[in-house]
Amino acid sequence: MAQAKRKKRFFDVEIPLIGKTTQCQAYEISELENKFLKYDLTRILRGKNTEVQFIIKIEKEKAIAIPVKIKLLQCFLRRAVRKGTNYVEDSFSTNCNNASLKIKPFLITRRKVSRAVRKALRNKAREELISYVKTKTNEEIFDDIIKNKLQKPLSLKLKKIYPLSLCEIRILKVEKFLSEK
Repeated sequence: MAQAKRKKRFFDVEIPLIGKTTQCQAYEISELENKFLKYDLTRILRGKNTEVQFIIKIEKEKAIAIPVKIKLLQCFLRRAVRKGTNYVEDSFSTNCNNASLKIKPFLITRRKVSRAVRKALRNKAREELISYVKTKTNEEIFDDIIKNKLQKPLSLKLKKIYPLSLCEIRILKVEKFLSEK
C-alpha cells in the first residue's frame, strides 16, 4: 500500500514584541517548538538596520515568538562612522531578572578623542547598562531597545564625559534563560 503524503501547512506565529503575526511552514504546529525565526525591523525602525532573532514556543496550540537576539547590521554601523571620529565598543555579560544577557554597546564620538576619554565612556556605559538591566526582564529590555528608551538616557549620561554622535546597543543576546523562582 502507498503511504498517504503529508502536506506542509502555514501556521500563524505571534510576535508580541512588535505586535505582529507572521507565518511559518510545518507539518504540525508542534514541529515549530524551539525553531528560530529571523525578522528584519529596518522598515519599522525607519532605516535603522536591525535584525531580531526569535525562538518559537508553543503555548495552548498557539505559536509565540520570544526574542533571543537583537543586532544592528554592519552596513548601518559602517555608514555611521565618519572620518575624524572615534568609536568605542565593549562586550560584557550580566544578569537581568529572568535571563543571562550578553550586551555589546557601540558609541561614536563627534571628534577624535584620547584613549582615556574612550575608556571613561566604555566604563560608564558598562556601569549604567548593568544597573539598568538588573531590575528588568529580558522582554522589557528588548522592548526598550526597539523603542529607544535605553539608548537615549544612556547617551545623555555619557554626554557629560564627551558628546556622542551615536549611542546604540550593537548586540543584545540571551545567553541562557534563568529558571523561574
